[in-house]
Amino acid sequence: MGELVLIRHGETEWSLTGRHTSYTDLPLTGNGEAQARSLAPLLAARHISLVLTSPMERARDTAKLAGLDRTTVDPDLHEWDYGGYEGVTTQDIQRERPGWDLWTDGVTPGPQGHPGETPQQIGERADRVLARVEEAFAGGDGGDVVLVAHAHLLRVVTARRLGLPPSGGALFQLATGTMSRLGSEHGRDVLTAWNQQP
Repeated sequence: MGELVLIRHGETEWSLTGRHTSYTDLPLTGNGEAQARSLAPLLAARHISLVLTSPMERARDTAKLAGLDRTTVDPDLHEWDYGGYEGVTTQDIQRERPGWDLWTDGVTPGPQGHPGETPQQIGERADRVLARVEEAFAGGDGGDVVLVAHAHLLRVVTARRLGLPPSGGALFQLATGTMSRLGSEHGRDVLTAWNQQP
């Protein structure tokens, strides 16, 4: 069986400045495009059975620039809905809510259609993604399954794959334009690489 390969999209203006970005569809910066292109050699050497991407432009463009041409959009791969904290930095939030932590405290409601998500809700989405990953592994040709998405969502996917609660994603810092991998050892899911860059 192949590995679960996680790719965080390349840099955007908001990721560069630490602003929470979920439903705001920002393009990659020039550096973000270069980060995505730099992943192509790492991916070209792998046997890939399936690529799932977030519906957001920054993820889809990252996949394309990294040489992943045959992709399927999975709506469950969109970033954590930050609700009222969209576009706001952690530092700014903590000025009003000292000690605030996304992983345990969640977010405040945002504009219509963006009520925000609790850690439990994003954990449920991650579990749905992982169920599709398992189906792909079971019915595939032994290749990797690649997810191209966003930092917090991929961190929750990692936590859930390793048997941790959604809040366990706090343990896995994930940089823009990087590749990470989860495989197995002695029948147990393990990290095999994290924040890889060429």
